[in-house]
Amino acid sequence: MKTSENDTRIKRRDLLRLVGRYSIFGGMAGLTGTLAFKDKIAKGSECAATDCKACVLNEKCTSQRTADTEEYLWQIDPDKCVQCGRCATDCVLNESAAKCIHSYSMCGFCELCFGYFQPGANALTEAAENQVCPTGAIKRRFVEEPYFEYTIDEDLCIGCGKCVAGCNTFGNGSLYLQVMHDRCLNCNDCAIARVCAGNAFVRVPASKPYLLKHRTR
Repeated sequence: MKTSENDTRIKRRDLLRLVGRYSIFGGMAGLTGTLAFKDKIAKGSECAATDCKACVLNEKCTSQRTADTEEYLWQIDPDKCVQCGRCATDCVLNESAAKCIHSYSMCGFCELCFGYFQPGANALTEAAENQVCPTGAIKRRFVEEPYFEYTIDEDLCIGCGKCVAGCNTFGNGSLYLQVMHDRCLNCNDCAIARVCAGNAFVRVPASKPYLLKHRTR
């Protein structure tokens, strides 16, 4: 039995309608799935990714797949830092992006500062052999008896944390390390974070890039 040209056109028209119908349904299903996925991520649910570092580290997801597109940066949590010295040796930059900073509101302005002087220093003078900093990055200035002001020369600081260790052990912790974002490359996999003994490297929003210490009382 031969098929007429009109019948062929009808069959082709029905086929196109059928394909179009399924395309619409498929597109709607895909859109619904995408919206549900974005909503799921926005609410903090786990995504389906298996290679997402943020998920592995239980951190806030910064993937472009999420509804939140704010940039995140590496920073040092002062409460977790153990002054292991890795900031000075393991940064991908020749000069580490981690530097010591000073919270003056916490400082006692002591003449005998354990962030400045070596334990058992021969004298409380600015002589290099008496200083704990290997590069002389901490400068002190006499204010009035018995107070001294201590400042950090960022260009000389190598982020070794020796002054921070002394200040935290014998002082009030006014010296601490932070990643300087005008220097940091914000590597996806931070070389220092991989070896940080205190797991002190965390991701913070670019809108709040520093974890500053202040006197709490």
